Amino acid sequence: MSLVLQVNIKIKPENVSSFMQKVLENGKAARSEPGCRQFEVLVDPEDKTSIMLFEVYDDQKAFELHQQGAAFKKYVAEAVPLLASRERHFWNKAL
Repeated sequence: MSLVLQVNIKIKPENVSSFMQKVLENGKAARSEPGCRQFEVLVDPEDKTSIMLFEVYDDQKAFELHQQGAAFKKYVAEAVPLLASRERHFWNKAL
């Protein structure tokens, strides 16, 4: 069963350019990880400070491995401080 992660992000306006570079780098790395089926960075067309990440993993274990990777750790250390807010929501496919 796959695990879906939706992350709603609000970037501090002065950090949009820097954050986007870091989140796209993290997404590219995640897509090459075993167990990551999809990693999308979506931007609100009316508000460039509002981002949604849509991630799909094979299962919880694949997501945990993603979090242990160097790219994710770098993202958390460098990109998360650029944010005004971040909310994570996990989803499972209905049976």
